[in-house]
Amino acid sequence: MTRFAAPIAEAIWDMKYRFKDADDAAVDLTVEDSWRRVARALASVEKEPAAWEEKFYGALEDFRFLPAGRILAGAGTQRSVTLFNCFVMGTIPDSMGGIFDMLKEAALTMQQGGGIGYDFSTIRPRGAEVHGVAADASGPLSFMDVWDAMCRTIMSAGSRRGAMMATMRCDHPDIEAFIEAKQDAARLRMFNLSVLVTDDFMSAVKADGPWELQFDGKVWHTVQARDLWNKIMRATYDYAEPGVIFIDRINAMNNLAYCETIAATNPCGEQPLPPYGACLLGSINLARLVKDPFEPEASLDADGLDDLVRVAVRMMDNVVDASRFPLAKQAEEAANKRRIGLGVTGLADALLMVGLRYGTEKAAKQTEAWMHRIARSAYLASVDLAREKGAFPLFDADKYLASGNMKQMDADVREAVRKHGIRNALLTSIAPTGTISLYAGNVSSGIEPVFAYAYKRKVLQKDGSRTEEEVVDYAVHLWREKFGDAPLPDYFVDAQTLPPLDHVRMQASAQRWVDSSISKTINCPEDISFEDFKDVYMAAWDQGCKGCTTYRPNLVTGSVLSVSEKEEKAPEADRGAEVVYLSEPLDRPAALEGQTYKLKWPDSEHAIYITVNDIVQGGHRRPFEVFINSKNMEHYAWTVALTRMISAVFRRGGDISFVVEELKAVFDPRGGAWMNGRYVPSILAAIGGVIERHLISIGFIDGEGLGLKSDPKAQVMKVGEAPRGPACPSCGQFGMQMVEGCMTCPHCGYSKCS
Repeated sequence: MTRFAAPIAEAIWDMKYRFKDADDAAVDLTVEDSWRRVARALASVEKEPAAWEEKFYGALEDFRFLPAGRILAGAGTQRSVTLFNCFVMGTIPDSMGGIFDMLKEAALTMQQGGGIGYDFSTIRPRGAEVHGVAADASGPLSFMDVWDAMCRTIMSAGSRRGAMMATMRCDHPDIEAFIEAKQDAARLRMFNLSVLVTDDFMSAVKADGPWELQFDGKVWHTVQARDLWNKIMRATYDYAEPGVIFIDRINAMNNLAYCETIAATNPCGEQPLPPYGACLLGSINLARLVKDPFEPEASLDADGLDDLVRVAVRMMDNVVDASRFPLAKQAEEAANKRRIGLGVTGLADALLMVGLRYGTEKAAKQTEAWMHRIARSAYLASVDLAREKGAFPLFDADKYLASGNMKQMDADVREAVRKHGIRNALLTSIAPTGTISLYAGNVSSGIEPVFAYAYKRKVLQKDGSRTEEEVVDYAVHLWREKFGDAPLPDYFVDAQTLPPLDHVRMQASAQRWVDSSISKTINCPEDISFEDFKDVYMAAWDQGCKGCTTYRPNLVTGSVLSVSEKEEKAPEADRGAEVVYLSEPLDRPAALEGQTYKLKWPDSEHAIYITVNDIVQGGHRRPFEVFINSKNMEHYAWTVALTRMISAVFRRGGDISFVVEELKAVFDPRGGAWMNGRYVPSILAAIGGVIERHLISIGFIDGEGLGLKSDPKAQVMKVGEAPRGPACPSCGQFGMQMVEGCMTCPHCGYSKCS
């Protein structure tokens, strides 16, 4: 029986990928059972299922091939879920009926476990005339708020909450409002935002020329392109969003440019997709393919990689036939093009194991060589599938060979495609693998550098006791097995110390052989200058990337995980971070200061009284408990429950601003009410608003944007220093980090996008 590399790996398997029945009893008794279930399900569409089941099982074994989470969790369970992780939805019509038809499709897709992407550029700008109703349009951002509220109410299949990507063209009249939208920390939290940047815009930026903002042929404003670029840069410098997508480059490099136009991506950005396009993902674990790690002769097993890629392509192609789809249009789109996104994880670990420092020219060249080999093997495997099962239905040899990555592919591969066709229109993509990489033994995620070599994780046991375990990077674990406590070589580098331009170099080196795109976050130090920060994005453009996402610590999303710097020089094997899980509940003093608020809900005869009491820590007030009272007995049970639950959360410390966010997002199906000139969707939302105003009044949150001000435990701890970083909404541990475009917990694997 396979032993997990660490307790966290087993916990993630148990929580996210292990098949359990309706009563939460385990059906998969071991991880081998999970591999067998997936292998059998994907082999079921073959003419000889038994033979292929064994080959598929062999690929999954030892965590060598890692299908995306939806496949691991859903394949072979007979549940009504999709095996595709993400979708780009249909083009949004510029009409009220069409907009809400799209909202319904989004809800149905999320219900089955799919994240979604939308281009909101097709909706007329705020203030535009709405013909026939003598009114002005509210603009695309108002409808994004509706999508955001819908997403909050839907728990997707499994334990995953929906994720969304919103894009807007750089020439839309509302682009400046789009850029600034998430500077309000309570707004659009279910969305990732990215600006669709065109080639013409980048030319205008470099020339410092004018730029027209237009819709439906009408020019609304003219701005300086460089000024607009600086607004994008300043927003992402201060707030980590929006990202940048080089949309013309994406369409120019698309193998299917002859039959589709792309205007949006999946939530994490690695899959630019056409309307109703689906995102099917899987990763080759490069860290498991290195022979003789850390030895002078260390190398990647080229033949083993070749064989594994070929089996993985067949498995992923079978997913197209084995999966359910939320919408018929999604099934049709997937069947017509059969696009897959085969990528890698463990790249940084593999580079370390062959003695290369991530980010150097040598590491970039090695990465490009590995990605070229993967792309070549994948294309040849897909050609073989076309000979056996037929090419994808929209295949046109002349047009296909003249498009996208096919223009640079090896001559023998091009000839094979011309002669036999190809089964899958696009084959390679590099997805975020935060949870999957932890499950596979804490290998480095995707093509990211190692984030932290080791950190300590405090685990709350069922009996209330706490244990401490060390979570160690896979390459560091192998080093320790070979060399004991010997210091790590100086080529070990992590995300905390890697210069941002080294990140760009690695992303660009991989992009050349990636059909779709890459989900990668470029970590920037908090003290990076604004000019140097802008250089990162310009370097991404100049070096051929299809997009760029950075993360610099900020007040809205918090800080990334910090690791303790025991030495200023090369990192040592014991380098790590002390991470707080759940603090002890705060003791209640005999007397507390507080405030009582009266809330009169229009449909209730009796007022509701909300008392919030505070405790003083470090000279700052923070909320400690809440009491909710009313003479209306209809409210008694839920007000008592709410009182106890919120007070319990407050007494644990940490970032409790999410309580306000969750309450304000509750919608009453019977309708809300207008209060003080604003529409409040439910009585619970009204209570959330009262608590929010109290938190602002005591200085606990920033009234300008709900940013934490003074909570002493709302962050991950640097050893011996003040804590830093927000708390995970799943496990409660502090240290949520931005990984591949998504806030991710390194302790339990929770991610907004997986």
